[in-house]
Amino acid sequence: MRAEPLDLVAPLAALLAGLAPVRVAVSGGVDSMTLALLAGRVLGAEAEMVHAVSPAVPAEATARVQSVGAREGWRVRVIDAGEFADEAYLANPYDRCFHCKSHLYGAMARLGAGVILSGANTDDLDDYRPGLRAARDHGVRHPFVETGIDKATVRALCAHFGYDDIAALPAAPCLSSRVETGLRIEAQTLAFVHAVERALRDGLQPGVVRCRVRRDGVAVEVDGATLEGLRIGDGALWEERIAALAVAHGLAPRIRFEPYRRGSAFVADH
Repeated sequence: MRAEPLDLVAPLAALLAGLAPVRVAVSGGVDSMTLALLAGRVLGAEAEMVHAVSPAVPAEATARVQSVGAREGWRVRVIDAGEFADEAYLANPYDRCFHCKSHLYGAMARLGAGVILSGANTDDLDDYRPGLRAARDHGVRHPFVETGIDKATVRALCAHFGYDDIAALPAAPCLSSRVETGLRIEAQTLAFVHAVERALRDGLQPGVVRCRVRRDGVAVEVDGATLEGLRIGDGALWEERIAALAVAHGLAPRIRFEPYRRGSAFVADH
């Protein structure tokens, strides 16, 4: 039987109290925001929220961290972790996330004393997550994993804390995850990805959308209902609009719509 969110607050709070002072890596997604909400309320000034900005981080995520931080009275530090100066990251190998998280946690460690926390939950343990290897290298703690909390429970906790809008946020991996493994990460490519996904969210309200940049063109993945609507509706017009965005960002205008597949830009060679 799944524990009620209220029953989980006390053990989480006790764990955080034993780790203080802490620095929470806050991306702006539901997992890290929920952990930050709890850490801020339990630890006050002994919790600092660290948000890294880069071309891979949507502006909406940064705005969300800053808005909630102001409302909650967080100590927020915005940093550039430096991964876009690292060729090992820009080359986009299968373990790109390891390089990204290594920069993030290394930068956080250099800020001073304090245990680094991430919002990873138990569902993250079922997938290939090279970022977790970087976390181990830097002694990062995962309170949700340590207390057996999965994604659904994180969402329930977030709603319990009064943020239903954040609790309902769809999964949103960084924009670099949309670029097929081995294709170089470029800021203008990520800007294109973000522009396409934002336009589709605003125009069609899809259940899920991913703009994948592949060697053979751009695959826009959406949920089944949205895909069917595009096929019988304005799909051609959307293809033209996205093709124009591709050209404006220096990409070939080869566009197609496909069913959403989790992690389909990732090509493992390990």
